[in-house]
Amino acid sequence: MSKLSLRKHILTVDVEDYFQVSAFENIVDRASWDSLEHRVEHNTHKVLDLFNEHNAKATFFVLGWVAKRYPSIIKRIVDDGHELASHGYGHQRLTTLTQQQAFTDIEQSKQILEDTSGQLITGYRAPSFSINSSNTWIYDILKQLNFRYSSSTYPINHDLYGEPSWPRTAYQTKQGILEIPVSTLKLASKNYPIAGGGYYRLLPYWLNKQAINHFVKNEMQPYMFYFHPWEIDPKQPRFKQASNKSKIRHYTNLNIMEGKIVKLLECFNWQSVSDAYQEQITSNNLTKEIQCG
Repeated sequence: MSKLSLRKHILTVDVEDYFQVSAFENIVDRASWDSLEHRVEHNTHKVLDLFNEHNAKATFFVLGWVAKRYPSIIKRIVDDGHELASHGYGHQRLTTLTQQQAFTDIEQSKQILEDTSGQLITGYRAPSFSINSSNTWIYDILKQLNFRYSSSTYPINHDLYGEPSWPRTAYQTKQGILEIPVSTLKLASKNYPIAGGGYYRLLPYWLNKQAINHFVKNEMQPYMFYFHPWEIDPKQPRFKQASNKSKIRHYTNLNIMEGKIVKLLECFNWQSVSDAYQEQITSNNLTKEIQCG
């Protein structure tokens, strides 16, 4: 199948296990995580295999908790030429943390990823896109920890996240962090989610494809897609005690998601965040401060 667009777009993967998602945070005790069946290593290697087959490059936002237990994932991401970035340590939404707790979580993740990979980690994505108007102090933490960019905002209405009035395109915060929102489709005065994840899994492929094509045709910025390794794993354990809404969000169409991902890999050209925004990232104020010591 020929590529439908010669432009390169951004492929991102949020590396976390099935039991670490925000939808299950009230029913899965964090203290039990190590006792549960872990499937993130196998699933992430499967994602990497798919990317290799289709010559796609991506940014992997990895939890420090995962990196600490499965360094093979980190080695494979780096060896395969992808970008490694931070997803925090324990997948706690930033809106639930104090400033000190957030600093500790982000710092711990960055240290683990850098120690494991031997690379400087400059990119960050908040769990569940949990930077909003209540905690913009997160950017002060990111600057202090020498991050250069964040992809932590989703300008839509959602019960767990979202600031629909925030910018839809990349911009520099007053702290010098480049914030790169995930993609939305603006129709009339409303933003619609088209960046992937559960929306891509739940909605028909033709509808997603139509929305992405509209974005590619009408926007001057690269399209950004994201998903999780657990989304291509229909055999993952099920939490029967989860709410019906959480079950629908998490389990619907797991059996066909891999095929839908392959279609995207076949139809578009994919690159990492840092490759797509290299000029903006390397020229922002934070980079200059790092260089000046």
